[in-house]
Amino acid sequence: MKKSLKLAVAASVLATPAMAANLENPLYMPTSGEFYSKTAAGLMLKVADSSDAHVLKGHDGATEFPIWRIQEDLGIGITDRIAIRGAFQYTHDDDINRKGLNHGRLGMIWRAIETSDNIVLDIYADAHLGGINKMRGAYTETGFQYDNYSNGRWGFDAGVRFGKTWSKLTTSAFVEVLQTFGSSNNVIDVTGLSLLGVPVTLAGVPDEISVDLKSTTEVNFGLNAFYQIDDRWSMGAGFKYNHHADNGVKSLATELNVIPEVAAGINQLINSLSNMNDGFDEYIVSLSVAHQFTDTVQIALYGEYTFDDAHAKSQNGTDVKAEVGVRLNLAF
Repeated sequence: MKKSLKLAVAASVLATPAMAANLENPLYMPTSGEFYSKTAAGLMLKVADSSDAHVLKGHDGATEFPIWRIQEDLGIGITDRIAIRGAFQYTHDDDINRKGLNHGRLGMIWRAIETSDNIVLDIYADAHLGGINKMRGAYTETGFQYDNYSNGRWGFDAGVRFGKTWSKLTTSAFVEVLQTFGSSNNVIDVTGLSLLGVPVTLAGVPDEISVDLKSTTEVNFGLNAFYQIDDRWSMGAGFKYNHHADNGVKSLATELNVIPEVAAGINQLINSLSNMNDGFDEYIVSLSVAHQFTDTVQIALYGEYTFDDAHAKSQNGTDVKAEVGVRLNLAF
Protein backbone atom coordinates (compact mmCIF):
# COMPACT_ATOMS: atom_id res chain seq x y z
CA MET A 1 0.00 0.00 0.00
CA LYS A 2 2.79 2.43 0.93
CA LYS A 3 4.63 1.54 -2.27
CA SER A 4 1.51 2.22 -4.38
CA LEU A 5 1.02 5.57 -2.65
CA LYS A 6 4.61 6.58 -3.38
CA LEU A 7 4.19 5.66 -7.04
CA ALA A 8 0.98 7.70 -7.28
CA VAL A 9 2.66 10.76 -5.78
CA ALA A 10 5.62 10.42 -8.14
CA ALA A 11 3.30 10.08 -11.13
CA SER A 12 1.34 13.21 -10.14
CA VAL A 13 4.55 15.22 -9.84
CA LEU A 14 5.74 14.08 -13.24
CA ALA A 15 2.36 14.92 -14.76
CA THR A 16 2.40 18.49 -13.42
CA PRO A 17 3.16 20.93 -16.26
CA ALA A 18 6.52 22.68 -16.05
CA MET A 19 6.73 26.41 -15.43
CA ALA A 20 6.18 28.26 -18.69
CA ALA A 21 9.18 29.86 -20.37
CA ASN A 22 9.66 33.48 -19.35
CA LEU A 23 8.57 35.82 -22.18
CA GLU A 24 10.84 38.57 -20.84
CA ASN A 25 13.87 36.38 -21.54
CA PRO A 26 15.55 37.89 -24.66
CA LEU A 27 16.16 34.36 -26.02
CA TYR A 28 12.55 33.24 -25.57
CA MET A 29 11.34 30.92 -28.35
CA PRO A 30 7.81 29.46 -28.47
CA THR A 31 7.54 25.68 -28.64
CA SER A 32 5.52 23.87 -31.29
CA GLY A 33 1.90 25.07 -31.19
CA GLU A 34 2.53 27.64 -28.44
CA PHE A 35 1.06 31.11 -29.02
CA TYR A 36 2.44 34.18 -27.26
CA SER A 37 1.42 37.83 -27.02
CA LYS A 38 3.25 40.78 -25.45
CA THR A 39 1.08 43.91 -25.25
CA ALA A 40 2.62 47.11 -23.90
CA ALA A 41 1.14 50.51 -23.10
CA GLY A 42 3.62 53.32 -22.55
CA LEU A 43 3.71 57.02 -21.73
CA MET A 44 6.52 59.11 -23.24
CA LEU A 45 8.01 62.54 -22.57
CA LYS A 46 10.06 64.34 -25.23
CA VAL A 47 11.90 67.66 -25.28
CA ALA A 48 12.86 68.73 -28.80
CA ASP A 49 16.48 69.61 -29.59
CA SER A 50 17.69 72.66 -31.54
CA SER A 51 17.99 71.13 -35.01
CA ASP A 52 17.44 73.47 -37.97
CA ALA A 53 14.04 71.90 -38.57
CA HIS A 54 12.89 72.55 -34.99
CA VAL A 55 14.28 76.10 -34.98
CA LEU A 56 12.47 76.89 -38.23
CA LYS A 57 9.20 75.68 -36.72
CA GLY A 58 9.81 77.47 -33.42
CA HIS A 59 9.70 74.08 -31.73
CA ASP A 60 13.27 73.89 -30.39
CA GLY A 61 13.25 73.13 -26.67
CA ALA A 62 9.49 72.45 -26.75
CA THR A 63 8.04 69.71 -24.53
CA GLU A 64 5.82 67.00 -25.98
CA PHE A 65 3.73 65.26 -23.31
CA PRO A 66 1.84 63.03 -23.03
CA ILE A 67 2.82 60.82 -25.96
CA TRP A 68 0.86 57.55 -25.94
CA ARG A 69 2.45 54.39 -27.31
CA ILE A 70 0.93 50.93 -27.85
CA GLN A 71 3.13 47.95 -28.78
CA GLU A 72 2.18 44.42 -29.73
CA ASP A 73 4.55 41.47 -30.24
CA LEU A 74 3.02 38.10 -30.99
CA GLY A 75 3.86 34.78 -32.56
CA ILE A 76 3.28 31.05 -32.72
CA GLY A 77 5.66 28.12 -32.74
CA ILE A 78 5.53 26.01 -35.90
CA THR A 79 8.12 23.60 -34.52
CA ASP A 80 10.32 23.88 -31.44
CA ARG A 81 12.88 25.66 -33.65
CA ILE A 82 10.75 27.68 -36.09
CA ALA A 83 8.17 30.36 -35.29
CA ILE A 84 6.08 32.96 -37.10
CA ARG A 85 6.06 36.35 -35.42
CA GLY A 86 4.91 39.94 -35.82
CA ALA A 87 5.57 43.28 -34.13
CA PHE A 88 3.54 46.49 -34.33
CA GLN A 89 3.72 49.87 -32.63
CA TYR A 90 1.35 52.83 -32.63
CA THR A 91 2.25 56.34 -31.38
CA HIS A 92 -0.07 59.30 -30.74
CA ASP A 93 1.47 62.75 -30.17
CA ASP A 94 -1.09 65.57 -29.97
CA ASP A 95 1.56 68.25 -29.40
CA ILE A 96 2.84 67.92 -32.97
CA ASN A 97 -0.40 66.48 -34.39
CA ARG A 98 1.44 63.34 -35.44
CA LYS A 99 0.05 59.85 -35.03
CA GLY A 100 0.01 56.43 -36.61
CA LEU A 101 1.75 53.10 -36.98
CA ASN A 102 5.47 53.79 -36.55
CA HIS A 103 6.70 50.19 -36.56
CA GLY A 104 5.44 47.05 -38.27
CA ARG A 105 7.06 43.76 -39.22
CA LEU A 106 5.94 40.20 -39.89
CA GLY A 107 8.20 37.22 -40.50
CA MET A 108 9.86 34.04 -39.25
CA ILE A 109 12.65 33.10 -36.84
CA TRP A 110 14.70 29.89 -36.91
CA ARG A 111 16.75 28.52 -34.01
CA ALA A 112 19.69 27.33 -36.07
CA ILE A 113 21.93 26.31 -33.14
CA GLU A 114 21.13 25.15 -29.61
CA THR A 115 23.93 23.42 -27.72
CA SER A 116 23.91 21.32 -24.57
CA ASP A 117 25.57 24.15 -22.63
CA ASN A 118 22.71 26.59 -23.48
CA ILE A 119 24.30 28.54 -26.33
CA VAL A 120 21.81 29.49 -29.06
CA LEU A 121 21.90 31.18 -32.45
CA ASP A 122 18.72 32.40 -34.14
CA ILE A 123 18.34 33.64 -37.72
CA TYR A 124 15.32 35.71 -38.71
CA ALA A 125 13.79 37.61 -41.59
CA ASP A 126 10.76 39.93 -41.47
CA ALA A 127 8.78 41.96 -43.95
CA HIS A 128 8.96 45.69 -43.15
CA LEU A 129 5.38 46.98 -43.26
CA GLY A 130 6.02 50.69 -43.76
CA GLY A 131 4.05 50.58 -47.00
CA ILE A 132 0.73 49.72 -45.34
CA ASN A 133 0.05 53.43 -44.84
CA LYS A 134 1.06 56.27 -47.13
CA MET A 135 3.63 58.70 -45.83
CA ARG A 136 1.69 61.93 -45.32
CA GLY A 137 2.93 65.44 -44.79
CA ALA A 138 2.44 69.08 -45.69
CA TYR A 139 4.45 72.16 -46.58
CA THR A 140 3.64 75.06 -44.28
CA GLU A 141 5.09 78.52 -43.71
CA THR A 142 7.63 76.93 -41.34
CA GLY A 143 8.72 74.10 -43.64
CA PHE A 144 7.72 70.48 -44.02
CA GLN A 145 5.47 68.87 -41.42
CA TYR A 146 4.98 65.09 -41.04
CA ASP A 147 1.38 64.09 -40.41
CA ASN A 148 2.07 60.43 -39.56
CA TYR A 149 4.93 58.05 -38.79
CA SER A 150 4.86 55.86 -41.90
CA ASN A 151 7.72 56.06 -44.39
CA GLY A 152 5.38 54.70 -47.08
CA ARG A 153 7.97 52.11 -48.12
CA TRP A 154 7.97 48.33 -48.06
CA GLY A 155 11.16 46.46 -47.22
CA PHE A 156 12.67 43.62 -45.22
CA ASP A 157 14.66 43.06 -42.03
CA ALA A 158 17.23 40.27 -41.75
CA GLY A 159 19.27 39.52 -38.67
CA VAL A 160 20.84 37.15 -36.18
CA ARG A 161 20.32 36.76 -32.44
CA PHE A 162 22.67 34.82 -30.20
CA GLY A 163 23.32 34.30 -26.52
CA LYS A 164 23.93 31.99 -23.60
CA THR A 165 22.22 31.06 -20.34
CA TRP A 166 24.08 30.40 -17.09
CA SER A 167 21.61 29.04 -14.55
CA LYS A 168 19.55 32.17 -13.74
CA LEU A 169 21.45 34.64 -15.97
CA THR A 170 20.93 35.04 -19.72
CA THR A 171 22.89 37.38 -21.98
CA SER A 172 22.21 37.98 -25.65
CA ALA A 173 22.98 40.21 -28.60
CA PHE A 174 21.50 40.83 -32.03
CA VAL A 175 22.36 42.66 -35.22
CA GLU A 176 20.03 43.30 -38.16
CA VAL A 177 19.78 45.20 -41.42
CA LEU A 178 16.66 46.94 -42.70
CA GLN A 179 16.39 47.53 -46.44
CA THR A 180 13.51 49.63 -47.77
CA PHE A 181 12.49 50.04 -51.40
CA GLY A 182 11.90 53.43 -52.98
CA SER A 183 8.32 54.25 -53.92
CA SER A 184 5.83 57.05 -54.47
CA ASN A 185 3.49 55.82 -51.73
CA ASN A 186 3.11 59.26 -50.19
CA VAL A 187 0.80 62.27 -50.19
CA ILE A 188 2.18 65.79 -49.66
CA ASP A 189 -0.07 68.81 -49.19
CA VAL A 190 1.53 71.75 -51.06
CA THR A 191 -1.16 74.36 -50.51
CA GLY A 192 1.29 76.18 -48.23
CA LEU A 193 4.15 76.11 -50.75
CA SER A 194 5.02 79.26 -52.72
CA LEU A 195 7.40 80.06 -55.58
CA LEU A 196 8.47 83.70 -55.98
CA GLY A 197 5.82 84.60 -53.42
CA VAL A 198 2.99 82.97 -55.37
CA PRO A 199 1.21 79.82 -54.06
CA VAL A 200 2.03 76.97 -56.46
CA THR A 201 -1.61 75.85 -56.47
CA LEU A 202 -2.52 79.12 -58.26
CA ALA A 203 -0.18 78.08 -61.07
CA GLY A 204 -2.00 74.83 -61.71
CA VAL A 205 -0.16 72.53 -59.27
CA PRO A 206 -2.57 70.10 -57.50
CA ASP A 207 -3.23 70.61 -53.80
CA GLU A 208 -1.54 67.25 -53.13
CA ILE A 209 1.40 65.67 -54.92
CA SER A 210 3.54 62.53 -54.63
CA VAL A 211 7.28 62.06 -55.03
CA ASP A 212 9.51 59.05 -55.71
CA LEU A 213 11.52 58.44 -52.55
CA LYS A 214 14.88 56.69 -52.60
CA SER A 215 15.57 53.30 -51.04
CA THR A 216 17.34 53.25 -47.68
CA THR A 217 19.58 50.89 -45.71
CA GLU A 218 19.54 50.95 -41.92
CA VAL A 219 21.40 48.97 -39.24
CA ASN A 220 20.30 48.09 -35.70
CA PHE A 221 22.05 46.13 -32.95
CA GLY A 222 21.52 45.50 -29.27
CA LEU A 223 22.67 43.82 -26.06
CA ASN A 224 20.48 42.32 -23.34
CA ALA A 225 20.89 40.84 -19.87
CA PHE A 226 18.17 38.93 -18.02
CA TYR A 227 18.11 37.49 -14.51
CA GLN A 228 15.54 34.97 -13.21
CA ILE A 229 15.36 35.84 -9.50
CA ASP A 230 13.01 32.95 -8.66
CA ASP A 231 10.06 31.09 -10.19
CA ARG A 232 7.94 34.25 -10.25
CA TRP A 233 10.22 37.30 -10.38
CA SER A 234 12.71 38.35 -13.04
CA MET A 235 14.47 41.49 -14.21
CA GLY A 236 16.16 42.66 -17.39
CA ALA A 237 18.36 45.39 -18.87
CA GLY A 238 19.16 46.29 -22.44
CA PHE A 239 20.94 48.60 -24.84
CA LYS A 240 19.90 49.17 -28.46
CA TYR A 241 21.31 51.24 -31.31
CA ASN A 242 19.06 52.27 -34.22
CA HIS A 243 20.38 54.01 -37.32
CA HIS A 244 17.70 55.91 -39.26
CA ALA A 245 18.97 56.85 -42.71
CA ASP A 246 18.49 60.19 -44.47
CA ASN A 247 15.49 60.27 -46.76
CA GLY A 248 15.92 61.45 -50.33
CA VAL A 249 13.66 62.36 -53.24
CA LYS A 250 14.46 60.99 -56.72
CA SER A 251 11.80 62.74 -58.77
CA LEU A 252 8.29 64.12 -58.87
CA ALA A 253 5.75 61.31 -59.31
CA THR A 254 2.74 63.55 -60.04
CA GLU A 255 2.34 64.76 -63.61
CA LEU A 256 2.05 68.56 -63.85
CA ASN A 257 0.50 70.67 -66.55
CA VAL A 258 2.03 74.06 -65.77
CA ILE A 259 4.00 76.79 -67.50
CA PRO A 260 7.78 76.14 -67.92
CA GLU A 261 8.78 78.69 -65.26
CA VAL A 262 6.69 76.92 -62.59
CA ALA A 263 7.92 73.49 -63.74
CA ALA A 264 11.53 74.70 -63.44
CA GLY A 265 10.88 75.96 -59.92
CA ILE A 266 9.31 72.66 -58.87
CA ASN A 267 12.23 70.69 -60.34
CA GLN A 268 14.68 72.92 -58.49
CA LEU A 269 12.86 72.19 -55.22
CA ILE A 270 12.89 68.43 -55.95
CA ASN A 271 16.64 68.54 -56.66
CA SER A 272 17.23 70.28 -53.34
CA LEU A 273 15.56 67.31 -51.59
CA SER A 274 17.89 64.69 -53.09
CA ASN A 275 19.35 64.32 -49.60
CA MET A 276 16.97 65.63 -46.95
CA ASN A 277 19.61 65.41 -44.19
CA ASP A 278 16.91 64.23 -41.79
CA GLY A 279 18.44 61.02 -40.46
CA PHE A 280 19.15 60.32 -36.80
CA ASP A 281 20.77 57.70 -34.56
CA GLU A 282 19.21 56.41 -31.35
CA TYR A 283 20.94 54.90 -28.30
CA ILE A 284 18.30 53.30 -26.07
CA VAL A 285 18.85 51.97 -22.53
CA SER A 286 16.09 50.01 -20.82
CA LEU A 287 15.25 48.35 -17.52
CA SER A 288 12.36 46.05 -16.59
CA VAL A 289 11.01 43.93 -13.77
CA ALA A 290 8.40 41.19 -14.25
CA HIS A 291 6.15 38.99 -12.14
CA GLN A 292 4.77 35.65 -13.32
CA PHE A 293 1.23 35.51 -11.92
CA THR A 294 0.38 32.14 -13.47
CA ASP A 295 2.03 29.80 -15.96
CA THR A 296 0.36 31.79 -18.76
CA VAL A 297 0.12 35.37 -17.42
CA GLN A 298 2.99 37.75 -16.70
CA ILE A 299 3.11 41.50 -16.00
CA ALA A 300 6.24 43.59 -16.56
CA LEU A 301 7.01 47.22 -15.73
CA TYR A 302 9.58 48.87 -17.99
CA GLY A 303 11.43 52.12 -18.48
CA GLU A 304 13.42 53.43 -21.45
CA TYR A 305 15.65 56.43 -21.97
CA THR A 306 16.87 57.40 -25.44
CA PHE A 307 19.90 59.45 -26.36
CA ASP A 308 20.00 60.51 -30.00
CA ASP A 309 22.17 62.27 -32.54
CA ALA A 310 19.99 63.96 -35.17
CA HIS A 311 21.02 65.49 -38.48
CA ALA A 312 20.44 69.21 -39.07
CA LYS A 313 17.04 68.90 -40.75
CA SER A 314 15.68 66.05 -38.65
CA GLN A 315 12.39 66.55 -36.82
CA ASN A 316 13.16 63.59 -34.53
CA GLY A 317 16.06 64.95 -32.49
CA THR A 318 15.52 65.32 -28.74
CA ASP A 319 17.24 66.61 -25.63
CA VAL A 320 15.03 64.34 -23.50
CA LYS A 321 13.19 61.18 -24.55
CA ALA A 322 11.89 58.95 -21.77
CA GLU A 323 9.16 56.32 -21.57
CA VAL A 324 7.61 54.21 -18.82
CA GLY A 325 4.96 51.57 -19.26
CA VAL A 326 3.44 48.22 -18.43
CA ARG A 327 3.54 45.04 -20.49
CA LEU A 328 1.08 42.12 -20.38
CA ASN A 329 2.60 38.81 -21.53
CA LEU A 330 0.48 35.77 -22.36
CA ALA A 331 1.49 32.31 -23.55
CA PHE A 332 -0.71 29.29 -24.15
